[in-house]
Amino acid sequence: MVAMRMMVAAAVGVAATLVPETLAQVSKAEACETEVDASKVQLREGTMNSKVLRAEYAVRGPLLLRALEIEDDLRSGTGDYPFSRIVKCNIGNPQSLGQKPISFTRQVLSLVMNPELMKDRSTTSYPSDTYERAEQYLDAIGSIGAYSESQGVRLVREEIAAFISERDGGVRAHSQDLFLTAGASEAVKTLLTLLIRDENDAVLIPIPQYPLYSSLTALMGGYMAEYYMGEEDNWAFDIEEVRRAIRAAKDLGKTVRAIVVINPGNPTGSKLTEEDMREIVSFCLEENLILMADEVYQKNIYRDDDTFTSFRSIVQKMGLLSEEGIMQASFQLASFHSTSKGVVGECGLRGGYVEMLGFPRAVIDQFYKLSSIGLCSNVPGQIAVGLMVNPPREGSPSFAQYEEESMAVFGSLKRRAAKLEAALNAMPGVSCKPLEGAMYAFPKIELPESFVAACLDRGQSPDVAYALELLESTGLVVVPGSGFGQREGTYHVRTTFLPPEDVMEDVLERFKAFHLSFMEKHAQAAQETQ
Repeated sequence: MVAMRMMVAAAVGVAATLVPETLAQVSKAEACETEVDASKVQLREGTMNSKVLRAEYAVRGPLLLRALEIEDDLRSGTGDYPFSRIVKCNIGNPQSLGQKPISFTRQVLSLVMNPELMKDRSTTSYPSDTYERAEQYLDAIGSIGAYSESQGVRLVREEIAAFISERDGGVRAHSQDLFLTAGASEAVKTLLTLLIRDENDAVLIPIPQYPLYSSLTALMGGYMAEYYMGEEDNWAFDIEEVRRAIRAAKDLGKTVRAIVVINPGNPTGSKLTEEDMREIVSFCLEENLILMADEVYQKNIYRDDDTFTSFRSIVQKMGLLSEEGIMQASFQLASFHSTSKGVVGECGLRGGYVEMLGFPRAVIDQFYKLSSIGLCSNVPGQIAVGLMVNPPREGSPSFAQYEEESMAVFGSLKRRAAKLEAALNAMPGVSCKPLEGAMYAFPKIELPESFVAACLDRGQSPDVAYALELLESTGLVVVPGSGFGQREGTYHVRTTFLPPEDVMEDVLERFKAFHLSFMEKHAQAAQETQ
């Protein structure tokens, strides 16, 4: 007992010495140090869930960890780097790179978070409609500090249903088909939890893809059936390639149960045609597949002559969904949306939803049960979804400011997309397909053969080595293409165009200077070895 007390006292003493330091100031090595013999503890490297070890998420992988180490060095004045700041172009996190939040969203949220502000409206300068919306939400939830229904606040689900109906030409949507989740990611995870029974269940996933899908499929113990998007044809959907992928999976004894489609594309920035979408729906009917439609970038479409088309509207046009929003065929569609993208960019609030069409009541009940295990998604995020899908209407006090702010964000994103595309295509050995939507570019880089060979000899993916050298030379954080998937023998990186326009100019200059120097260096090295 005395020994135990001494151990506890020692632990408390160690903890006390760490109190003044932030977690960011504690290095990875320091945080993991222990005097305990690791071979004797229950949970260690050899006893962890092997499915977790197989799951990878490159967007926040080793490259970002190295960037955080460099950031600590820059902050503390240690280390010698040819730059003064890190620019994180690795993830679609708009507000972390300076995108301003929409005033209406924050004003309503602030009132809901602190209802005392509504007692004396002279304490704020908010438009009158922000108070009205806040009162509606408070009437619906009572307090933002209380759990909501596990399916989500009914008022917000009704707002989403009205938004979907208006977006899709009046085809009715139903609040009972909707689940509010902690970002779209949580909805994807819940559906895959229901879907994947064992290693013989497969999901068709596009290559390249947002690694949420590959990592969750691995985590659930399922099989990822890869189908390649056509890079040479601007990352087009190729039905014959999908047929090849499903045949290959079936030859391995797999049961293919769903197909993931990301539109607009992440990481490619491409957009499907309506013809492609009809072909996908027909293929799902033919093979009895669930269509998982990732549509979180539906507000990020930059071609002047184009607008977003939902898979839901295509299904209705094909006669599978009635105008009352009732599925008329043996077809299942799960559509995902999020507050993290578009012009709102509220990633940290973790708001999202899924609409489940064509699923039997028994499945909805089990989805509800899984949601109930987590009690509910965070309520501020739910409110943020409501504010995204039901913005101020024309004639309301907040409308002019909302429109001005939204168009400013969208216009800037559109300009940055064009600048990035042009800058990448002007670099030798780099090709970038048109950036039609989303927030990313996925350029192909023709790396020098000698560099590729040297990387492969030491067991390192060449695109990882390129991205790491880019980071160490410029402070720019991108994601190697191998983290998203790419055809063998091709190399890419994914970069966002989210830095503010003045910073974006600096980013492009840094990238260009590095790439030219990199290519020249390896060209000289190749000549010297000849």
